[in-house]
Amino acid sequence: MDPERDDTLRPLLPRPAAVTGRRPRDLRPKSFRAFLEQWNLVQGLATPTLHRQIAMWLDDCRRTRRRRLLLMVFRNAGKSTLVGLYCAFLLTRRPDLRILVVSAEQELAERMTRNVRRIIETHPAAEAIRPKRPVEWAADRFTVERTASWRDPSLLARGLGANITGARADFIVCDDVEVPNTCESETARRELRARLRELSFVLCPGGTLLYVGTPHHYHSIYAAEARREYGEERPFLDGYERLVLPILDETGESRWPERFPREEVDRIAAEVGPLAFRSQMMLEPLPPTATRLDPSLLLPYEAEIELREANGRSQLLLGGRPMVAASCYWDPAFGRPEQGDSSVVACVFADGDGHLWLHDVRYLDSRTRTPEEDEATVMCREVAAFAAAHFLPSITVETNGIGRFLPALLRRELAARGLGVAVVEQANTRPKDRRILEAFDPLLAARRLHVHRRVLSGPFLVEMRDWRPGGGCRDDGLDAVAGCIALQPVRLGTVPRSRYRPDWPATSTSFRARSDFRP
Repeated sequence: MDPERDDTLRPLLPRPAAVTGRRPRDLRPKSFRAFLEQWNLVQGLATPTLHRQIAMWLDDCRRTRRRRLLLMVFRNAGKSTLVGLYCAFLLTRRPDLRILVVSAEQELAERMTRNVRRIIETHPAAEAIRPKRPVEWAADRFTVERTASWRDPSLLARGLGANITGARADFIVCDDVEVPNTCESETARRELRARLRELSFVLCPGGTLLYVGTPHHYHSIYAAEARREYGEERPFLDGYERLVLPILDETGESRWPERFPREEVDRIAAEVGPLAFRSQMMLEPLPPTATRLDPSLLLPYEAEIELREANGRSQLLLGGRPMVAASCYWDPAFGRPEQGDSSVVACVFADGDGHLWLHDVRYLDSRTRTPEEDEATVMCREVAAFAAAHFLPSITVETNGIGRFLPALLRRELAARGLGVAVVEQANTRPKDRRILEAFDPLLAARRLHVHRRVLSGPFLVEMRDWRPGGGCRDDGLDAVAGCIALQPVRLGTVPRSRYRPDWPATSTSFRARSDFRP
């Protein structure tokens, strides 16, 4: 039946049979669009044009028996909610249906289950399938009122890593199976593809497989073209019926102007950066060669940090502008910098307007040490001097590899200088290219990264000009600065001035007041 002519939207509630003398009208809509609009009407919501378009596409695929589907919609468009409604609709039409929801993590899959379960509990069209005595009505599975005696529940939720070997399903939803954790490395991408291929053994003959998500990598499972450098002869989802709806249509207008007016779209683009915007909002799996860091977007400055005291607290000013937070990151390495990785420490300050100020990047060189000194101690001494020079409240040390034993040495050198600077240990497991891109891309696009001219006159600018993801270029300075940007900044207002000047006199004293006055 044509969804446009489906009249099951009204009335929502039937008149009692005792009054009308007729059987109550069947409220089960014959189209998903009608089911969706019925739900929104009960919830007091309007149905956006975007959601109506998706519902009509699902109706058309169901009517024409297309069994392999891919739905790509921009982030925060409510696609998972829509798919949950679609699952509930299918169960109202076929209560014996078995649905499997697969997500990257178990928690995401269970969220879909809770959504579908709530719809069945409250939607007027789902009254016939609500179990009178729920036997199986859990967070990860539930069973509706049905006639078949399946061993599988009506809906089962599983994370990508769960064992689903013995499960069987007539309809499988792969909801957000591609996320950063499942596509960051080549090993993760291969494992993702291998696990998804196993779904063919779970899906019953004649069943439907629906993918819902957004691309997170150039080698995305959603890519429309084969990645031949990845060993693919055809796209992973070759032959799938696709509906791709980026946030901006062909004319550059918002697909959901009521919720995402053009000024909001522009704000999102500036906040997340062009790379994430094109990936998550425009649904483009970008090749690595399309990404670079543009030094012309940096904002140079020459002012130096100035420390002032006020009410027993220290205040840092940069060109007269108060700094409210700071971060420092050390990416250590041993050996000659020209022959391997460089040992780099960097510091970044933040003002109250959300601008970041890259104040210094120092490439450490321990070749000037005396024969009696070890290389690690000399580098820790330089980092301690770096922290003292810039009044830093903490230093984060990357502990991958050689960095594991350095924090203890650094604390010793800081204590020797009388500095109460915190040392934080951090191990990185995410790819370096992604860390650099996610740190720099939004700031450069928004023109919010200021860089001191002494930094621009050093190796950092050369690294930035030459850098390409996966290009094998030198990126130690970029990595250290990315670490600063990604850190949760330490608010400077909470740092007592005595941390840097232990011999400063106190500005206030305490005294005991008499309280035994008599009139």
